[in-house]
Amino acid sequence: MNRVPRKPLYTSADLEGLAHLGSMPGAAPFVRGPYASMYTTRPWTIRQYAGYADAADSNLAFRRALERGAQGLSVAFDLPTQLGYDSTDDEARADVGLAGVAIDTVDDMARLFEGIALDRVSVSMTMNGAVLPVLAAYIVAADERGIAMESLAGTVQNDILKEFMVRNTYVFAPEPSMRIVADVARFVSEHMPRFKALSVSGYHFQEAGADASLELALTFANALAYLRAMRARGLSADAVCGQLSFFFGTGKDFYTEIAKLRAARLIWSGIAEEAGATTAKSRALRMHCQTSGWSLSATRTQNNIVRTTVEAMAAVFGGTQSLHTNAHDEALALPSASAAQLARDTQLILQHEMGLCDVVDPWAGSYMMESLTANVAERSREIIDEIEARGGAIEAIRTGWVQRRIQERAAMTQARIDSGEQVIVGTNEFIPDDSDNESPVCLAIDGERVRVQQSRRIADVMRRRDEHRVRAALAALTRAAHDDDGNLLALTIDCMRARATVGECTRALESVWPRHEPASADTTRTYGECRHDDHAWRTACARVARLSDELGRKPRVLIAKLGLDGHDRGANVVASALKDAGFDVTTTGLFASPAKVAKLAAERPHDVIGVSSLAGAHRTLVPRLQHELAERCVHIPLAIGGIVPDEDASFLRKHGVVEIFKPGVAMHEIIARLADVIRFHVRHAPLSASSVYGTKDSDRS
Repeated sequence: MNRVPRKPLYTSADLEGLAHLGSMPGAAPFVRGPYASMYTTRPWTIRQYAGYADAADSNLAFRRALERGAQGLSVAFDLPTQLGYDSTDDEARADVGLAGVAIDTVDDMARLFEGIALDRVSVSMTMNGAVLPVLAAYIVAADERGIAMESLAGTVQNDILKEFMVRNTYVFAPEPSMRIVADVARFVSEHMPRFKALSVSGYHFQEAGADASLELALTFANALAYLRAMRARGLSADAVCGQLSFFFGTGKDFYTEIAKLRAARLIWSGIAEEAGATTAKSRALRMHCQTSGWSLSATRTQNNIVRTTVEAMAAVFGGTQSLHTNAHDEALALPSASAAQLARDTQLILQHEMGLCDVVDPWAGSYMMESLTANVAERSREIIDEIEARGGAIEAIRTGWVQRRIQERAAMTQARIDSGEQVIVGTNEFIPDDSDNESPVCLAIDGERVRVQQSRRIADVMRRRDEHRVRAALAALTRAAHDDDGNLLALTIDCMRARATVGECTRALESVWPRHEPASADTTRTYGECRHDDHAWRTACARVARLSDELGRKPRVLIAKLGLDGHDRGANVVASALKDAGFDVTTTGLFASPAKVAKLAAERPHDVIGVSSLAGAHRTLVPRLQHELAERCVHIPLAIGGIVPDEDASFLRKHGVVEIFKPGVAMHEIIARLADVIRFHVRHAPLSASSVYGTKDSDRS
């Protein structure tokens, strides 16, 4: 959490010269809300973001949520689906069903929404890289139930630029990806009046480490890029701006989060007006918010209930149109049913018991809030101008400028937490006895079972379909991509109606646009600089220095991101801290296979491999990595960091993992424990390991 500077006392002098004062809700510049009455006539929509491996299980969770207070659904897809793979693809094997629901065909989508009135329930789909086949499957599934696309209400995220910046569930390079975004927007604009084609996301920037002003700046820099791309495809400014909605995170900096959401509407009203938008619908920013996932602690998880409640209040005071509250156990796994119910009840209590809906924008006129709103807006505009001066969002991605800025802030935040400057109750301060620490039951997903089931379903669909029709539809999709002619979503609808799979549609486009492979991001020295005067940090660095003397070189760590998980905040911060402490660090980059990691380990000596795992695929991938290392006669200890439930920890230790770093472990402790692992292993390594590690003299040369 990077706090925006605040004063201990504000007075009327802090309001002097603020242009937005005196405005009204529902009127430009909309800082007080996009609608005149706001929650006094209709509270915000309570959304439930969920996806549980199998479509039938997810359908049951959706129906239960709607019966118990949810008013809209937000679909979490598993990583293979998000990345355009079928559940049968080799690249997807370890991740099927683990982070959300697996969707391969229209039949899966039909099972997902069976019995749900899609013409009455708003559906939001967190889908970007594989937006074409997934949205097409949704449209076809509804149509085959007699629900015309004109009746569908909701949003598809379709925000591909932020994927290149932080989330990393992209498929194609930025340029063809922008073609897809624009084609989806045009199709939805022409055929789906109740549906929004693009939800520009700031949430993931905050989760990756951005402060409030940087989150807004990157969000609106991306919105500007989309605006230009869609205008180039023939849409008017009003049509484009009316299509956009926005998605923000609300974290623990309560006052700033409220100001951020008010500032977002202020900024967007100006951007839309400058672009030529004329209607209130185009200039009034509408948003969905989600409480922070990163702020959830893996220790004392019941404390997360309080964190989420306050974050939800910030979203409400900031004027959100819909809200998802995270479950308190989501730092460990997919939410349990009871935790998900409590998360929904939290919003119902805020709506019906606390009086929060009685007054429109109660913070208006506050010396502090109005000043903070203007301050966040001003700092955000400065960063937007800097991005524009660098050539815009796509160029800022290409040069790595965005990634570096976010990584710097993430490292600064982690340094403050590790030093104790930023307090996390129950983690780095006010830590209870172990006897007082609850052990929540995590929801376990059998990914292999889901993969086998999906394989059978895909095979059944393929047996029943008209193969000639499928091939013709896929060929038409490929030609449209190659010739830059025709609407890609319309053509993908033809493919999915013929019962092509998500993976087949993706491969039809891959023949024209190969999968994007990003350059490895450089780590910063921000972490070490922030802790330069900290005793625990200096002690850890001294420990590494002594180990370097013993080895005659720097100790070497290979940090691996196995599988399809694209969340790399933790891996990047760890790599940065280890380098600053004196390690020689190699990173695999995203989406590394066990074979690739083993190959890197065999080509250059390393003292330890650190595996970053957040999506649960470690039970499959770590044993496969051990097998690949053994095949190459490489003997290197493994450590793992991330979300590792206790039952998984026991499993991993049986498969040779020597250290497990769960969320909340400080960097200086990670460094000390890695140094001990390396020292022990070097002293007890088999003689054959000399071919891997070499000698001190050879290393010096």
